[in-house]
Amino acid sequence: MSRTKIDKAVPRWGTVCGLLLTGLFLAGCRAGTAHYSAVPGGASLAPATPQASAGAPAAAARLPSSDLLRVGDSLTITFLDLPGTVPPFERTIKEDGSITLLLNQPFQAAGKTIGELEKEIREHYVPKYYKYLTVTVRPLGQYYSVKGEVRSPNRYPYLNDTTVLKAIASAGDFTDFARKRKVKLYRTNGRIETEDCVKALRNPRLDLPVYPGDWINVSRRTLPWQK
Repeated sequence: MSRTKIDKAVPRWGTVCGLLLTGLFLAGCRAGTAHYSAVPGGASLAPATPQASAGAPAAAARLPSSDLLRVGDSLTITFLDLPGTVPPFERTIKEDGSITLLLNQPFQAAGKTIGELEKEIREHYVPKYYKYLTVTVRPLGQYYSVKGEVRSPNRYPYLNDTTVLKAIASAGDFTDFARKRKVKLYRTNGRIETEDCVKALRNPRLDLPVYPGDWINVSRRTLPWQK
């Protein structure tokens, strides 16, 4: 073959080789994709992204925390930067978890942090009712009381979740004359509950929760065989 013909043939072969390599590359990509193709039933074997992961929950469950407000907590709520002066509100979280504030507006407080409650209160009033508003929420001192036939009747600080039996234990436990089957629990809302502490010792599910502001009265046995 003459030199001239060789020079003309080289570019053509280069083009052909380039096309062949491109075809092989694309075929390999398609094969890689087929590796993750749908299986019978329509399910895909392709690696799932975090958003599409079937095993991941939609939102992380919120864990219980001692920082969350509870029923019975006493709060001082202060409103600042208003056109006039508004005295601070002192509120105890009601049994339904709510408090009522300025303009008779209700708010769900139990289960929220102080910061979350402050944010919710402000967003409720601004800009619907006021142009500017600063809200501060502060917990008041929290206590429960144990009275009657316990060794150290007194008022005790509410530090963590507690129950009737735990509260009585913090007061030195029952005296020898305590009527353990008829212990009265007085709620801040006026409700009165009765606990059989003998049964509650055997079954902790019967041990009633105690909230800040509650008080317990252990009565004295009137008859020797009473418990």
